Amino acid sequence: MRTLHLTLALALLSAASISADIKISLKQENTNLKVLVNGKLFTEYHGDTRVPCLYPLMSPSGTHLTRQYPFVKEVAGEKSDHPHHTGFWFTHGNVNGHDFWHKDDCKIVTRSVGETKVSSSKDQAAVSFTTELAWEAKGNPIILEKRRYDVTLTATARYIDVTSTMKPAEGKVTFGDTKEGSFAIRTAPSLRLVGEVAKGKITNSEGTKDNDAWGKRARWVAYHGPDSAGAAQVIAILDHNKNLRHPTWWHARNYGLLTANPFGVRAFRDKSQKGSGDFHLNKGESLTQRYRLLLHEGTLESAKVEEAWRSFTAGN
Repeated sequence: MRTLHLTLALALLSAASISADIKISLKQENTNLKVLVNGKLFTEYHGDTRVPCLYPLMSPSGTHLTRQYPFVKEVAGEKSDHPHHTGFWFTHGNVNGHDFWHKDDCKIVTRSVGETKVSSSKDQAAVSFTTELAWEAKGNPIILEKRRYDVTLTATARYIDVTSTMKPAEGKVTFGDTKEGSFAIRTAPSLRLVGEVAKGKITNSEGTKDNDAWGKRARWVAYHGPDSAGAAQVIAILDHNKNLRHPTWWHARNYGLLTANPFGVRAFRDKSQKGSGDFHLNKGESLTQRYRLLLHEGTLESAKVEEAWRSFTAGN
């Protein structure tokens, strides 16, 4: 029987602040955890969904940076495609042959949310929390995962660092070569490249633009463009230099999907690599992956994504 270490009561943790005007706090109920900035929702960890995710992600000026569907339906300008694209999430489409990307009988179960911490310094405020997860196919655990979220707020940016350590529940685990994965975000429609309200662009660390960024290896990839109110926004995912097969491949699509995927060698038709992207974990082994999500209200130039990547990877 699954052991659930859940916080049953509604808990409000003490706030940290950058200044008297900016405060960050956590509010937990069962396996859901809200991150509040100045008392307003910035994001929420959803442990009650088929695949855990962070939704919404709000800009400093209060606009949605991720697509609201499927949590909210019939939002102007949004497409109701791909209901498994839920905010900001991590999963994979082939784990021992099981499709955790699409299939309802494959779930990543949040067993616990804990180790919450709120801190502050002169230049930033931060919160962190950890989750204990089980990747279950038809109720059977395949992978056990410990995931840590570190959320940092500065004067110019919001960062979400995610550290995932996975190990087989029992026996051998194979992450299959497929484009359907892995560390992913679905942007708000104005940041898309196609669609009725689309005004966005894609740029990666190598200078590759827009549709050409699909399937390419890069240290980071950024969507940039206006939000629903017309303010310039940047959403970037950064691949840590100690991750498996860094720099990773990117499933960067013109309709707002961005995923970092170290397993999709053949799926991305990378002829420079021999063999398959399949990756095997034997019993007793583990795989740790680290990613940073950078959210910046401003231009791609003012976001200084390369500088953020160097800071993220320095000394680690």
